[in-house]
Amino acid sequence: MNLGRTTRYLIGAALVLSFVPQGGLTAATTRATAASISAKDKAEGAKAHPQLVAEYGGALTGPQADYVATIGKKIALQSGMSNTSSDYTVTLLDSSINNAFAIPGGYIYTTRQLVSLMNNEAELGGVLGHEFAHTVLRHSAQRQSNSTKNQVVGILGAILSGVVLGNNSQVGQLLQKGFLQGSQLLTLKFSRKQESEADSYGIQYLRRAGYDPRAMSTVLQSLANQNALDAKLMGTSEQVPEWASTHPDPASRVRSAAAQAGTATGVTNRDMFLSRIAGLTYGDSAAQGYAEGRSFKHPIEKLAFEAPAGSYLVNGNRAVAIGGTAGKGQFTTAAFNGNLDSYVTAQFAALAQSNQTQLTPSAVQRTTVNGIPAAYSTARVTSGNSQVDVTVFAYQWSSSQAYHFLTITQAGQNPFDSMFGSVRRLSNAEAAALKPRKLQVVTVKSSDTVQSLAARMAYTDAPLERFLVLNGLSANARLNAGQKIKLVTY
Repeated sequence: MNLGRTTRYLIGAALVLSFVPQGGLTAATTRATAASISAKDKAEGAKAHPQLVAEYGGALTGPQADYVATIGKKIALQSGMSNTSSDYTVTLLDSSINNAFAIPGGYIYTTRQLVSLMNNEAELGGVLGHEFAHTVLRHSAQRQSNSTKNQVVGILGAILSGVVLGNNSQVGQLLQKGFLQGSQLLTLKFSRKQESEADSYGIQYLRRAGYDPRAMSTVLQSLANQNALDAKLMGTSEQVPEWASTHPDPASRVRSAAAQAGTATGVTNRDMFLSRIAGLTYGDSAAQGYAEGRSFKHPIEKLAFEAPAGSYLVNGNRAVAIGGTAGKGQFTTAAFNGNLDSYVTAQFAALAQSNQTQLTPSAVQRTTVNGIPAAYSTARVTSGNSQVDVTVFAYQWSSSQAYHFLTITQAGQNPFDSMFGSVRRLSNAEAAALKPRKLQVVTVKSSDTVQSLAARMAYTDAPLERFLVLNGLSANARLNAGQKIKLVTY
């Protein structure tokens, strides 16, 4: 979560769908043989681009970003949308979320976290080709023409309304539509048929570019494995949505993509790919703060808090999601005019307005938490056959900056009291000790084993499982001397 930003981002249906071209599929777009990208698409894409980049933490620059852009343009050229590489803009986003997407106008995006999960250049091409295929096929226009304005789902919103809150939760729907809309980019949710079509086109692009088309199935498998591992680490029974939330049923897509690729071969450029992505930040960055288990620490703002036992944290660019047995919620920031009471009231008002729902919060109470001025209030909401309490607990960090929790718990219970009371300022020494993890590429020695290399991972929890998923390896995998593998180190 980038705590230094106080602007309220409400990138929802109005923004994302505003740059979708009108109309459905045409023969030209179906065959992906359009001569050029239309001026309208270019203009609308250019308008949306800076907002989307900001929502995902900014664009990375340098050799790694240039490499990703080169591969993305190479793949996009196979679509026939335009034969000019300069018509395509490929952006490597500074985000710890596994995601990739594209918008009309030749704009393609992937996060550093998703690139880190890949194991060769063909996999990168497959993902970028899949995303670009959605725009070639006008899938977003189809969704709009089917009156699916509510199909826009945020990454964090999907986590809270799906895994954390339950897909049928009325409160989950309330949150998804309201205060969670600014936490990470909102991407269009495509149908299974559209995803399958984009997979097929991505495989075609790989073949045309000379890449191994089987890479589409292997990267989908890595995504499925990562989602399963995330769910296990969080103690949830469902897979964490992230990239898969907008790309449903990855397991069946793995089988389908493998079948389409068949026994065809092509280049993967594995070693080159690994050498070019080495050094990427892995997981949270200093700008986002670090979520470790139940603890969150932000070295720049020198802020920390801890969720109660049974909880887990999911860090995003705009907010930190809190899930688990105690309840659900998020920690974020908003515009602050120096009045903490009005700040609390404003959060309820924004939530109610965005959902056209009446909320009646209690009178704002004032307190002090570890020397920090704080204020809070609660509103009771009906959810199904029961009632829940929606609480805003805010902290005045400075004369111009405030942060707050927004939580949902069973009515009359206060399981987050310890978390509300845990917010504190970090000492200079504590802040300086926080370091980002980096992706390191090493060459396997004859004495190395899967176990010995996994022990070098910068994690105390599940280092072996993390190592296997990161490198696309099975539990019984054997390493060969001279082979390049990835590690996550400090």
